[in-house]
Amino acid sequence: MDRPLQIVFKDTASSEFLEKLIRQRADRLERKHPHIIGCRVVVDVPHRSPESGKPPLAVAVEVDVPNKKTIVGHDEQERREMKNDHYAVVNRAFANAERQLESIVDIQRHDVKHHEGGPQTGLVVRLFPDQGYGFIEMSGSTDLYFASDVANGGFDKLTVGSLVEVVRSPTDGPMGPQASVVKLRTRH
Repeated sequence: MDRPLQIVFKDTASSEFLEKLIRQRADRLERKHPHIIGCRVVVDVPHRSPESGKPPLAVAVEVDVPNKKTIVGHDEQERREMKNDHYAVVNRAFANAERQLESIVDIQRHDVKHHEGGPQTGLVVRLFPDQGYGFIEMSGSTDLYFASDVANGGFDKLTVGSLVEVVRSPTDGPMGPQASVVKLRTRH
């Protein structure tokens, strides 16, 4: 990494245990992408009510790579009575970021198939589930708009970083170039 790892504890006390776990997982990130500029991890208590005894814990992993928007892996879970029981939330947040890095590397290496006129492979880069649409990054073009009518009811299964098969629409949609068919792609 070009910049040192940043670990921020927001609305919660810092923890040696969590810092050590985060540093171990951050070291593994560089195996997923050849050039990571920097990484920032925020450990947060996302919502706290006066009557809650054990507020939830959220972890966001922000990774900067050249020529891409910041990659964000996020997860949260309710705290349990067991001390230092935060492996799962940290591991899921980092796993989400790692999947996105792997997808970017696949696209950059052209490990994804590209057929003229047929389905192409893209990467979900922005998702607005409440509004029912998102955007897909395609190699060599602007991001494609897509609506929630994903094949096989797969819209709810999509996350930022998901690999999808896309057929481009010949006409533009409300947000510019759009996809006419989007299907979640499974890794082999």
